Amino acid sequence: MFENIRADLRAHAGDWAAQGFWVMLVYRFGRWRYGVRPALLRKLLSFIYKVLFKWVQIVTGVELPCEVVIGRNFVIDHFGGIVISGYARFGDDCRIRNGVVVGLKNVDEPIAPVMGNNVDIGAGAKVLGNIRIGNNVVIGANAVVLTDVPDDSVAVGVPATIKKRQRAETREC
Repeated sequence: MFENIRADLRAHAGDWAAQGFWVMLVYRFGRWRYGVRPALLRKLLSFIYKVLFKWVQIVTGVELPCEVVIGRNFVIDHFGGIVISGYARFGDDCRIRNGVVVGLKNVDEPIAPVMGNNVDIGAGAKVLGNIRIGNNVVIGANAVVLTDVPDDSVAVGVPATIKKRQRAETREC
């Protein structure tokens, strides 16, 4: 747990006051408590987690349950209005901004998106349903993504259109 917390702090530029870091701190505690034995101690820690989860949800406006699977270097830029389903999965080096929703498309189908590595989600974007977002993907601000997005792509618009990501070319002088 402590190694992950140190990595989260580095991902948030060493800023203890970053509200995204607070969210990640409570998230990591919530994940860690599952492995605690004996059961009575785990129940006490679960109660503490639920209180901290509600506190961080109210203070930061971010709902990130400990059931979400998150890779390394997950960054929450600009807190507020962020809701992530407990069924979602994130790879390494992902970044989300304010107003982002990653969740279910239908309540009857409890399957949320699976994100690859190096996914950057812009402010106000909605990523919904049983979909896969590939590696090295940028989801534009206010995009509504309802279909799979392949690797090295950009998703923009409502509903999102998928475009191949253009790499910056290097010039020789």
